[in-house]
Amino acid sequence: MGEQVTVIGAGLAGSECAWQLARRGVSVTLCEMKPHKRTPAHHTDDFAELVCSNSLRSDQLENAVGLLKEEMRRLGSLILACADETRVEAGGALAVDRHGFARLVTERLRGHPNVTVVDGEVTELPTEGTVVVTTGPLTSDALADAIVRKLGGDGSTLHFFDAAAPLVTFESVDMSSAWFASRYDRGTADYVNCPLTEEEYLAFWEALTTAEEAPVHGFEDKNVFEGCMPVEVMARRGRETLCYGPLKPRGLKDPRTGREPYAVVQLRRDNRDGSVYNLVGFQTHLRFPEQKRVFSMIPALRNAEFVRYGVMHRNTYLDSPRKLDRYYRLMAEPRISFAGQMTGVEGYVESAASGLLVGVELARRLAGKPPVDFPQETAIGALALYVSNGSVTDFQPMNINFGIIPPLGYRVRGKRNKNAELSRRSLELIDALRGEAASDLVG
Repeated sequence: MGEQVTVIGAGLAGSECAWQLARRGVSVTLCEMKPHKRTPAHHTDDFAELVCSNSLRSDQLENAVGLLKEEMRRLGSLILACADETRVEAGGALAVDRHGFARLVTERLRGHPNVTVVDGEVTELPTEGTVVVTTGPLTSDALADAIVRKLGGDGSTLHFFDAAAPLVTFESVDMSSAWFASRYDRGTADYVNCPLTEEEYLAFWEALTTAEEAPVHGFEDKNVFEGCMPVEVMARRGRETLCYGPLKPRGLKDPRTGREPYAVVQLRRDNRDGSVYNLVGFQTHLRFPEQKRVFSMIPALRNAEFVRYGVMHRNTYLDSPRKLDRYYRLMAEPRISFAGQMTGVEGYVESAASGLLVGVELARRLAGKPPVDFPQETAIGALALYVSNGSVTDFQPMNINFGIIPPLGYRVRGKRNKNAELSRRSLELIDALRGEAASDLVG
């Protein structure tokens, strides 16, 4: 194609964007600050590192994120292809071996002839050329300051905090106090369920709400994004709050008693070998010794070996409805696009989806072709139109959900059936777009 694009950041969005551009003949310079510089949340030098959960959430078409995944698969997503190849059992969810997944993404990109990887921190936005910024929630201070200056220094770059859950070895879990099952016995029995009696739960809750937190500059409970809330912050909202959140026992009958326990902590496989599990919903910023002390109060984890403790880090996103168009381009300077969580899409899959859209549209624009406007009836289009919707006043990060997709216009009985019908309509539109755009859309 003879064109060249600089993609800054090799996370999920940047990796997907670079791949979509490269497979369409665009030369990509992919800039990544690792291994020269890492944030506290980074543990490897690979691209597309999953710094929180290893789950990409539901893979069912009755769930909006399941629809989004299927749209991406049909559009040739690198992230979904690598996730499917490295998946680990997690019931109806798509979970991956986090290290195998990141290595595979890295190998595919480094091996593509149209991708040139440049290691090192980018501290300024390029003054010319086509640029895609995909540095996400862990954008370095220098580049974040440069983005604020580009946006006029008016405070349009906002901050909140994100948290990761601890990991434990499976062999250290006391399986005499736990059992394998999925909620309501749906799918395969992929989760380790760690029950607590009422007395055990109340002691745990008391310890959790009074445990010492690690210092995080600027942290306040009210600044935490609801979608990735530290477990101790959730616990402080009420004694029973956790029992309706990550510790809910519904649909989990203890085979030893035949009854639902008072509370249940679930562990999900974190690697393909099943040697490491993460504490589902246990994002935290407690001090490391406090995590060991408090989480070991869970009977099945009394002797748990923690191979990674939870961490808290800053998350950064834009006032996108005032700054970006439906193609994630900066309205004031369209040569610059953004993708990933910095735009206000929330979640691994959503971040990759925004990178896919930017890559597809940018390749077409550079080839002098009209854009493919993903309609709001598709999950990919609904996300882009939400992020760029100027009528949204109090803009907050958003996961994909059926609420931002237009209704069917006719009645379907039952929520699952309605969602399945919404997904059917969306996928028909995706397939129609692929037919119209031919190889331009599928790469």
